[in-house]
Amino acid sequence: MAAYLQWRRFVFFDKETVREPSGPDGAGAKPFTLPPGIAVCDSGRGSLVFGDILCGAGRCQIWFLPRSLQLSSFQAYKLRVTHLYQLKQHSILVSVGEDEEGINPLVKVWNLEKRDGGNPLCTRIFPAIPGNKPTVVSCLTVHENLNFMAIGFADGSVVLTKGDITRDRHSKTQILHEGSYPVTGLAFRQSGKTTHLFVATTENIQSYMLSVKDYPCLELDSHGCGLRCSSLSDPSQDLQFIVAGNECVYLYQPDERGPCFAFEGQKLIVHWYRGYLIIVSKDRKTSPKSEFAGNEAQNSDKQVLNIYDLGNKFIAYSSVFDDIVDVLAEWGSLYVLTRDGKIHVLQEKDTQTKLEACKFMLFRKNLFEMAINLAKSHHLDSDGLSEIFRQYGDHLYNKGNHDGAIQQYIRTIGKLEPSYVIRKFLDAQRIHNLTAYLQMLHLQSLANADHTTLLLNCYTKLKDSSKLEEFIKTSESEVHFDVETAIKVLRQAGYYSHAVYLAEKHEHHEWYLKIQLEDIKNYQEALHYIGKLPFEQAESNMKRYGKILMYHVPNETTELLKILCTDYRPSGGNEGPGMLEGKKANSEEFIPVFANNSRELKAFLEHMTEVQTDSPQGVYDTLLELRLQNWAHEQDEQIKEKLHNEALTLLKSGRFKTVFDKALVLCQMHNFKDGVLYLYEQGKLFQQIMHYHMQNEQYRKVIEVCELYGDQEACLWEQALGYFARKEENCKEYIAAVLKHIENKNLMPPLLVVQTLAHNSTATLSVIKDYLVNKLQKQSRQIEQDEQRIQKYREETTRIRLEIEELKASPKIFQKTKCSICTSALELPSVHFLCGHSFHQHCFESYSESDSECPTCMPENRKVMDMIRAQEQKRDLHDQFQHQLKCSNDGFSVVADYFGRGVFNKLTLITDLPSGKTATTIEAGLQRELLIPPKRST
Repeated sequence: MAAYLQWRRFVFFDKETVREPSGPDGAGAKPFTLPPGIAVCDSGRGSLVFGDILCGAGRCQIWFLPRSLQLSSFQAYKLRVTHLYQLKQHSILVSVGEDEEGINPLVKVWNLEKRDGGNPLCTRIFPAIPGNKPTVVSCLTVHENLNFMAIGFADGSVVLTKGDITRDRHSKTQILHEGSYPVTGLAFRQSGKTTHLFVATTENIQSYMLSVKDYPCLELDSHGCGLRCSSLSDPSQDLQFIVAGNECVYLYQPDERGPCFAFEGQKLIVHWYRGYLIIVSKDRKTSPKSEFAGNEAQNSDKQVLNIYDLGNKFIAYSSVFDDIVDVLAEWGSLYVLTRDGKIHVLQEKDTQTKLEACKFMLFRKNLFEMAINLAKSHHLDSDGLSEIFRQYGDHLYNKGNHDGAIQQYIRTIGKLEPSYVIRKFLDAQRIHNLTAYLQMLHLQSLANADHTTLLLNCYTKLKDSSKLEEFIKTSESEVHFDVETAIKVLRQAGYYSHAVYLAEKHEHHEWYLKIQLEDIKNYQEALHYIGKLPFEQAESNMKRYGKILMYHVPNETTELLKILCTDYRPSGGNEGPGMLEGKKANSEEFIPVFANNSRELKAFLEHMTEVQTDSPQGVYDTLLELRLQNWAHEQDEQIKEKLHNEALTLLKSGRFKTVFDKALVLCQMHNFKDGVLYLYEQGKLFQQIMHYHMQNEQYRKVIEVCELYGDQEACLWEQALGYFARKEENCKEYIAAVLKHIENKNLMPPLLVVQTLAHNSTATLSVIKDYLVNKLQKQSRQIEQDEQRIQKYREETTRIRLEIEELKASPKIFQKTKCSICTSALELPSVHFLCGHSFHQHCFESYSESDSECPTCMPENRKVMDMIRAQEQKRDLHDQFQHQLKCSNDGFSVVADYFGRGVFNKLTLITDLPSGKTATTIEAGLQRELLIPPKRST
């Protein structure tokens, strides 16, 4: 039970007197005054509603006062209006009054939206007497769904109307309650589909459940209240029925009594407004008579209006009034109607103003809890609340209540800079408080890497393994910290198992492997973990940690690399569904992993070449080098022979064509003779093959090389002759064989042969006698043939020159009688050429490609012209001349051929040409005269 005197008082409402609108002259308006005789009132639907009992001219009015203060009224009863109830959600007004003398109250239901002769339409009228007993109506209430209406009477009866209250035929009226005590208050409570009716009398409180048949009744209390001293709260107080006695204010649920508050004093009026309880009570201090007071002694007492905040336990407003008729709520304000006809408005201040007004007092008196509750009830924004929490935390911290302070600081998370709090609790004695704050900071996902580091350090210093495990072993959706930072801190603190757990759970593969290999030294587990990773990550980690793993677990590492480079699928199925086809890495990139592990490297490379014939070239190169090394260092002859065959087989696999030089260097480095010779042969390095045999003085092999490859490279015989010529040994047999081949192929001039052999002291003239004799005889025969050909060419030239002169100087007689094409007798018109051929004109036109050329001589002439053009084009081809001269067996004939083309002729500049002729014209005319005789037509 809360004591009234302990509640703080505030002024959260501004009080004003309602005044009439200002006139045109702008003069100050006088207070607004209601008509005299107002007895009952209510509010809703944008108006204040009043009923009077002072009947001028025998009429009783119901008045409507809108916000514009323009009063309107209509006659509702003939004598008096005793009760009004304005529904808040419908334009329906229910009134109780009297039309005739005696106890005969009538209930009228008015539809304010419909009109009947200018007045609201009265949709229903029925007497309010329960049964046949005349009694006075004490209270009235209507359900907002228009299906229930309850009327209380002074004799203790309650009449319930169920159905559509606006129509007679759709509703049913019955006596719900009968008692000995006057009914002082009624209220409907709707919770879901359940409807309750609270009934208050002067001696007890009861509750009826109207949603159940027979309407069961439950007595809640044996204390009652006076008229207008009960009300129903809003959902903020769980729709409780409020009953105000002289000692206390009680709150009731439909099935039990709730809390009570000790508000002393005689209660006159009770209302509920926006979370506030409004109580009008008599002032215990008597005051002089008011000028508006009546002659009765009780009217001389002042009345106090208090507005209570039950949730936060303070008085929001308190003021003294003279003779309050009622308190109404409309347009977001409270309107206090006094007996003198004046209306006072109580306007609630805005939230910020209220908080500023009370904050200084509350903070000064350290009433932070009340300040917080007040701010929450008025929906203060989070920034404002956070500032109150901070000040409250500072207050508790200064008092030494660190546990309470940290709880307030926790409520500022998200608004207050964390460093403000952290600095206060860095002392080792307050590490528990700091841990609690940092935990909440992480739970709200507002921690950064530094906060995570600090929290984990707190756990490790406290040796609180259970909290540490609880922090890190949260589900994936609840991670509120930087995982990588946590792993670093745990590793540094020596909590390797926790760090490994985090790294594995959150797929920080690099950290997992680093801890397993560098700290825990669990190489087997690290290798197994790599085998479960997706392909790209498994590949990168094997490149990074492969050497360490190869050193400690070589066999298992080699097997994983074989799988990784051929058909890799994660052992844990981490690639996801649909990965039916495996992936493979580049095996060449993993060769450095096998440093100092030649046995495993050889097994790996041989496996790759067997299962993957298209392996990178580096795999074959490294395998060749390994086999040559093993062959070179092997002492056992049988094993050495086996290794020799393996290396040679690998060389002959055809995988070294693109890296010929590298393979050759490897074979030379390890003195692998058969491999060197094979590569020389494959690379067409015939001179190197011969030089190899020369170095080893294998004369017969030198001759065999010349015989095998001499046709492809003729200079081999020349080099062989020079080699044997330098030998001081008796090499007549080999020299003779070489000379024979040189003679047959005409590879060297005889003089050069003699000069070459002149350096050999053992080579006598008898060695080259036959060669020189045969050579001289061939040259003699060649000279004779050349002289005969020269004589022939001279005679031919003389004949052609004579023919040209004859053509120039003598007339040409055409005696042909047959056509050279169709061999028929010539007939006019005919065509004759200087070459002696004659044609029918129609034959010539049909077969000739040019009007100036003889069809018969044209093919031969064109060959000659093509030869002339070819000679002119090749006249400057010096590179081709040098190449032909070098490669030809008879260099003299090549030179003679180029002489004939005019390559070596001197350039003669023609500076003066015959008038009217150009060089081109002269050359063209000369060719025409020599090769293409002009035609003559007859």
